Amino acid sequence: MPIYVYETIPAGPETAPERFEVRQSMADAPLTQHPEHGAPVRRVLSGGLVTFTHGQSGDACGVPGGAPRGGCGSGNCCMN
Repeated sequence: MPIYVYETIPAGPETAPERFEVRQSMADAPLTQHPEHGAPVRRVLSGGLVTFTHGQSGDACGVPGGAPRGGCGSGNCCMN
């Protein structure tokens, strides 16, 4: 089962959100309240998925032959 990150929704700008992790099934609905004290919460999205797009030339990143050999790192087209 994946571990999801949640944070409390602050009542005002002077209150910092509290982050916590919960192990849940992907089929479970996201939490709406903190499991211990009932404060309203929201799920925090983290990580990501990198996708290669096709430029005008039809090649990935618009570079003939596809994505740069260095992969998706700093300075390469998929990071810009």
